[in-house]
Amino acid sequence: MAITDWPEGERPRENLLQKGAAALSDAELLAIFLRTGVTGKSAVDLARELLTRFDNLTQLFAASEADFCAIHGMGQAKFVQLQAVLEMSRRALNEEMQRGDALNSPRAVRDYLQLLLGSRPQEVFVVLFLDTQHRVIATEELFHGTLNQTSVYPREVVKRALAHNAAAVILAHNHPSGVAEPSQADQHLTQALKQALALVDVRVLDHFIVAGGRMHSFAETGLL
Repeated sequence: MAITDWPEGERPRENLLQKGAAALSDAELLAIFLRTGVTGKSAVDLARELLTRFDNLTQLFAASEADFCAIHGMGQAKFVQLQAVLEMSRRALNEEMQRGDALNSPRAVRDYLQLLLGSRPQEVFVVLFLDTQHRVIATEELFHGTLNQTSVYPREVVKRALAHNAAAVILAHNHPSGVAEPSQADQHLTQALKQALALVDVRVLDHFIVAGGRMHSFAETGLL
């Protein structure tokens, strides 16, 4: 049965208009993005198939073009649209952080880092450089590594902080393993960066570890 034949209260588009996007399930939101299904499957059925195939939205967003297009009904056009939506979301969140105090917009910071790092297959170390009002000046991916390790050099982080005339930074890196808890190496690195940046009067406000859909904050757990 086509979605247009469903009772109005069960249609994703109508539910979004009446209740807001937050009230919809992942499958319903994805169905709205897909717009149409394929023969024998509604857009919601197809959305559920995609979520089953890739486990969750994070893994779906990280899918390669080949894996995405291997699903019946998907193609290059849909893949390009999905990448465009993701990039617009990242840019919108980055603009929000640039306008306001990053410490007063913790959800925006978390959402931005989740979109930026949550699906990366290798470790990436990112620094958000902030001004004296804690507005984001710039975001840079400074170091890239392997599946489970990346080398971070405090001297380079300090150089970039000085180049941006930053007053504070937020550090972040991902754990492709899916384990959000910090390792001893993560804790030692954080303290080394904190000490190095303190020499040039730059504060480390937080260090986030992103692991798929989970996130760990050093500041919130007293490790900073």
